[in-house]
Amino acid sequence: MATKRKPIREQLKEAILNADVSRYRIAKETGLTEASLSRFLNDVAGLSLDSIDKIGDYLELDITTRERKPRKRKGK
Repeated sequence: MATKRKPIREQLKEAILNADVSRYRIAKETGLTEASLSRFLNDVAGLSLDSIDKIGDYLELDITTRERKPRKRKGK
C-alpha cells in the first residue's frame, strides 16, 4: 500500500525549518515579514499563494504530482 503524502502545508513547514538559512533570512529575501512567517509556522495563519511561490523559489522547491488512478464510478 502506498504511503500517504503529507499536506503541502506540512511539507513547506519542514522545508523552512530544515533550511540551511535562518527564518529571518527567508523572510528578508522573500519580502515576507518575520511575523507572517512565524504565524504560518505556528499554525496561526496561512500564506498567500504568492508568498508560497516566493518561499518555494527561494528554497528551490518543486511541487510535483503523482498520477492518480481513475476513480470507479458508482452505478454506471
